[in-house]
Amino acid sequence: MRAYGHFVGGKPVAGTSGRTAPVYQPMTGEVIAEVALATAAELRAAVEVAKAAQPEWAAVNPQRRARVLMKFLELCNARADEIADRLAREHGKTLPDARGDLQRGLEVIEMAIGAPHLLKGEFTTDAGPGIDLHSMRQPLGVVAGISPFNFPAMIPLWMCGPAIASGNAFIMKPSERDPGVPLMFAEIWMEAGLPAGIFNVVNGDKEAVDAVLDDPDVKAVSFVGSTPIAQYVYARATATGKRAQCFGGAKNHMVVMPDADMDKTVDALIGAGYGSAGERCMAISVAVPVGAGTAERLLEKLIPRVETLKVGPSTDPSADFGPLVTAAHLAKVKSYVDLGVSEGAKLLVDGRNFTLQGYEGGFYMGGCLFDEVTTDMRIWKEEIFGPVLSIARAADYETALSMINAHEYGNGTAIFTQDGDAARDFAARVEVGMVGVNVPIPVPLSYYTFGGWKRSSFGDLNQHGADGFRFWTKTKTVTSRWPSGIRSGAEFSIPTMK
Repeated sequence: MRAYGHFVGGKPVAGTSGRTAPVYQPMTGEVIAEVALATAAELRAAVEVAKAAQPEWAAVNPQRRARVLMKFLELCNARADEIADRLAREHGKTLPDARGDLQRGLEVIEMAIGAPHLLKGEFTTDAGPGIDLHSMRQPLGVVAGISPFNFPAMIPLWMCGPAIASGNAFIMKPSERDPGVPLMFAEIWMEAGLPAGIFNVVNGDKEAVDAVLDDPDVKAVSFVGSTPIAQYVYARATATGKRAQCFGGAKNHMVVMPDADMDKTVDALIGAGYGSAGERCMAISVAVPVGAGTAERLLEKLIPRVETLKVGPSTDPSADFGPLVTAAHLAKVKSYVDLGVSEGAKLLVDGRNFTLQGYEGGFYMGGCLFDEVTTDMRIWKEEIFGPVLSIARAADYETALSMINAHEYGNGTAIFTQDGDAARDFAARVEVGMVGVNVPIPVPLSYYTFGGWKRSSFGDLNQHGADGFRFWTKTKTVTSRWPSGIRSGAEFSIPTMK
C-alpha cells in the first residue's frame, strides 16, 4: 500500500500530523493508499519554502521559463499511460477518459508556453510632452490551487501552468480522494528543470484549506468544487486580501429543438450525461425537449441506449463508464434517485441495483433516466453528480430558455437544432457562461477561458486563456519623463493633456 505524504522544496516530505485518510480504488472498493493530512504548521512550512524560491524564479526571463514547461509537456506525454493508470485507479474513470483528463490539462500547458507573448505589457510613446507610458505584468508571489476529485490531472494543470509560467511559486492542495497524480506532477516538474520550491504539493482536508486561505503570504487562490465550499473559500480568501477565483456547482441543460437530428442528439446526450459516471461539472444532467412530440421521439431512441450502457472496471477499455469515486458518493447519488421517485418524477431506467460480477466491492451503479421532471423538484434544482439524466419538458422555446435562466447555476448549456436563428438567439440570451451549439460539453479550448455564471462561479476572472495570465499576475503602469523634459519649473496643478 502506498503512503502519500507531501512534496515540498523539490522532494517528498512525510506528514507529521499523525492524521491520514484512505485512498480507495473505486473499481474494487479496496484501500490502495493512505494520504497524510497536513496541519496548518506544515502548510506554513511549505509557504516559507515557496516564498524563498519565488524571487529567483520570477527573475528568469519568460522564454526560459517556457522551456521548462516544454520539457514538462514532453515528459508527461512520455509517461501518459502511467499517469492515466494511476488516475483511473484512484478516481474510477475509465482509462480512455483518464487519458482525456490528462490531455485537456496538457493543452493548457501548451497554451502557457506562450507566456513570453501573453505577459507582454503595453507601450504608448509621447502620451504627453516628452512622456511615455508602459505597463508590465508581474507575478503575485506565492499562490495556491485547491482542486477537486473529479479531474485530478486537468484542473491542477489548468491552475499551475499559467501560474508557474507567470513567475509565481505554486502550492497545490489536491483532493485527498485521489492525490497520486498531482504528486507525480511534482516529480515530473523537477525532472523538467523547475527549481525546487516552485511547485509544492500539500495534502490535507479542511485544516489545510483554511491554512491556505488565512496565510498572509499566499496572494491568490484558485478553487474548484461545490458551490457552498466555493462561496466559503471566496469569502474567506478575499477577507484576508487574496485574489480568488472559485468555481462551484453546475446543472447543465441541453435544449432539444423539434428540428434536431435525434440520432446525433442521443449520441451526444449519452456521452455528455453518463461519461465519467456523470462526475463532471460540465456533464449534461437535464435534457429539455421543446414542443409536442419532441420528448417522445427523443425517449424512443434514448431509453434503449441508457439500458445498454456498459458499466465496467476502470481498466476495461470497452466500458462506457466506471465506478463512482467513493461508497459515500455512491450512496448520495442513489439517494437522489430515491428522492426523484418520491417527488413524482418517472424513473424510466433504474440503475441503482447494478452489480458487476467479480467486482462486488466496487462503487458501481448503472445509468438512471427520469422523465417528467419539473422545476419545483430538488432533482431539477440540485447537482446530483452521478449517472442520472433527467428529462424536463418545455412547451415552447421561450419556456425552455426561461427554465434555464431561472436556475441558480449557470456553468454550461447546449442547444441542439438545425435552425441558425434559434441557435444565435439562444447563445445571445441564455444566462450561462459556456454555451454549445450542437456541441454537448462546451468546454472551451485552452486559449479561450473557462468559467460559469451565477452561483457556478465566484470571482471576476476565469481559468486559462488570457484570463489565466491576468489572474496570476498584477499590472504595473509606469509613466516616465526624462530630466531634459522638465524645463519650466515645478507644477502644482494636476497634470492634464493640453
